[in-house]
Amino acid sequence: MMSIIEGKPSGAAAAARQLRVDAESAGQRLDNFLLRHLKGVPKTHVYRIIRSGEVRLNKGRTSADARVAEGDLVRLPPVRVAEKPAGAPLAPAREFPLLLEDDWLIALNKPAGVAVHGGSGVSFGVIEQLRRARPEAKFLELVHRLDRDTSGILLVARRRAALTALQEQFRERATGKTYLALVVGTWPEKLKVIDAPLHKYLQPDGERRVRTTTVDDPDGMRAITLVKRRSVLAARHAQGLPAMSLLEVTIKTGRTHQIRVHLASQGHAIVGDEKYGDFDLNKRLHKLGLQRMFLHAWRLQFDHPATGERVQLQAELPPELAAFIENQTT
Repeated sequence: MMSIIEGKPSGAAAAARQLRVDAESAGQRLDNFLLRHLKGVPKTHVYRIIRSGEVRLNKGRTSADARVAEGDLVRLPPVRVAEKPAGAPLAPAREFPLLLEDDWLIALNKPAGVAVHGGSGVSFGVIEQLRRARPEAKFLELVHRLDRDTSGILLVARRRAALTALQEQFRERATGKTYLALVVGTWPEKLKVIDAPLHKYLQPDGERRVRTTTVDDPDGMRAITLVKRRSVLAARHAQGLPAMSLLEVTIKTGRTHQIRVHLASQGHAIVGDEKYGDFDLNKRLHKLGLQRMFLHAWRLQFDHPATGERVQLQAELPPELAAFIENQTT
């Protein structure tokens, strides 16, 4: 996994140290490499020490999305790693609904409310539960991520070669990723392209947020979203509900909170979104049965890492979202 060249591997007073990347970790993003091995260190702190230049890759400044290679040296500043209390509960073993499984990968249908991995106040997520359910598996790694409150298609690699190949496709925008989202208001009928950079920032309480920014923002990351209106739900004034639109949203880039922020920036926030949505409307919807954000990873296309064959997966709306749409159209 990694070799510690100098310093202490953990504890309350860890010293600066260097980690040597081995073959198993080659090809990973730097942030994923650190998050995997710095258990007990908050994600916000890991990203902070990368941005500040305290983390060095082969003696040079680096970025969170840099790829590590076998033999690379990663220098870490002193970090405090929280020790797990004795008797801390392990992640419960759990299998998830499968869309595809072979010797190279697993495609599962993630339910809403489950994080993809532990961290930031979450003890465990999909990957930890899946590893507990499959103790014989030698390799299980997340290919990409979904927000905790988003349901739908999630890929897990069963081999290092599959992980590297699939992540390369995501990075080169060779995958097709389409979501279903229900938003406030009537979205224009024609296909719309949102090409607006996104800027990550931390609130005073340390919570991560994202906003749209200008093209000259040095910290802005280009983000492209394609939106197609599928249907419109008429306003129900007696219930205090505005018109709502069901959208097919295809992302050409995979930025944090991209869909949520892009749609909200157009005046059409996703219903049920507790970060960027209409909080008063969300309360009314909660009483009418919508207990979650209406965002679902519906369709995913990619080239199989072994055969090169184009694979198309589809996960229909989960029952709670389908039922809400039906109730609003009858």
